[in-house]
Amino acid sequence: MRKFLMLCLFMFVYLQSSVTLAQTFPNQKTEVWAAKKFQFHTGEVMASLNIGYTTLGNPAGEPVVILHGTTGTGTGMLNTAFGAELFGPGQPLDAAKYFIVLPDSIGTGKSSKPSDGMRTKFPRYNYDDMVLAQYRLLTEGLKLKHVRMVLGNSMGGMQTWLWGIQYPDFSDILVPMAAMPSEMSGRNWMMRRLIIDSIRNDPEWMQGNYTKQPKSLQFASVFYAIGTNGGNQSLQRQAPTREKADQLLNQRLNAPFSGDANDHLYQWDASRDYNPLNQIDKIKATMLAINSADDERNPPELNVMSNALARIPNARLLLIPASDQTAGHGTTGQAKWWKNDVDALLQTAPRLP
Repeated sequence: MRKFLMLCLFMFVYLQSSVTLAQTFPNQKTEVWAAKKFQFHTGEVMASLNIGYTTLGNPAGEPVVILHGTTGTGTGMLNTAFGAELFGPGQPLDAAKYFIVLPDSIGTGKSSKPSDGMRTKFPRYNYDDMVLAQYRLLTEGLKLKHVRMVLGNSMGGMQTWLWGIQYPDFSDILVPMAAMPSEMSGRNWMMRRLIIDSIRNDPEWMQGNYTKQPKSLQFASVFYAIGTNGGNQSLQRQAPTREKADQLLNQRLNAPFSGDANDHLYQWDASRDYNPLNQIDKIKATMLAINSADDERNPPELNVMSNALARIPNARLLLIPASDQTAGHGTTGQAKWWKNDVDALLQTAPRLP
């Protein structure tokens, strides 16, 4: 009972602090803009595609774009480890100085997604479609002609690479985090396939026409997270015995889970044809790529990043050393490891003509 009361107290304090955090940013707004006649890379056209987004700060301030990871949302980036380290007074992306835009990618948040009603008839989008939607939001919806920086984490990091290729004059600075500019391969794609196949092969999925969420969704998501996130040293610190490892796993398997199977399946599958490597020579912006040495999905020993950055004139890598305090692929979601480097870059990076 005492443990249960302590857990309830922790959750109350956490939720209260989260609400306070959301209220501390100037002019915080969450809205939806509709992109008319949106054409996907498949040729399919939606008469109106909703794009959810959150903005912070003064619209007259210097614009910055923040892109979230797979199955995340723009508002999800306002958490304690990320937003609280960046957007407050005197911090690197002080919302009183910058106009910060956090879009919801296609398929998540308030943006159009399969669970809105189309289910598996929803166009099979990819990262190019997501970036196009973001571009239309910024240019048509928010009337922006240029931004100071595009920073993205995980899926958002991969999209940041695409931003530099598809719209090379739009941003002075690119910060792709926990992402490499190479096609899906190795453990990264094989584990994604396991999520996709687990859902599709679940009898409860019913070709996407399920009446209750397939049990495979939460199990596959937890399996993927354990296998490709968290960091070896950190997981060992949290689960140094079999008993504690079981407790941690049971905690995750039994935690509340609100995801939708079709939405998640589409999100993971969207990475299938991502492969910007042959086009990175188009990048003009100053680039700071940030990865962690214990990133399970983007192992530095593959040398993909070092070879790619050598082809970009104003690019460098910040590789965060592994420790029992980092979190593998999740390390870059903690802004404390890199916020000073980004702050310095904002002060020194040249502005594109």
